[in-house]
Amino acid sequence: MKVAELIEMLQDMDPEAEVKFVYNYGDYWRTNVAADIDRIEEGEVEYSGYHNMDKVVEPDYDEDEEELEEGEEPAPKKETKSVILLR
Repeated sequence: MKVAELIEMLQDMDPEAEVKFVYNYGDYWRTNVAADIDRIEEGEVEYSGYHNMDKVVEPDYDEDEEELEEGEEPAPKKETKSVILLR
């Protein structure tokens, strides 16, 4: 979903209505719970085959400073994309 699509979907809603984020709690009954959204921010995601969806990538500030052994190649950078995260 793009930001423009989200705005279009929300424009006919009551501007005073609360907004929640729904997710499966993971319990035995597969309960859907509704969590508060505390902030909206830009972030990076990459596809996770284990989860079959994108996962949030936290910045690794030490990665650039990692020392390599002689002849060792740096690990290839994983392909990420910038997205808007609702937290």
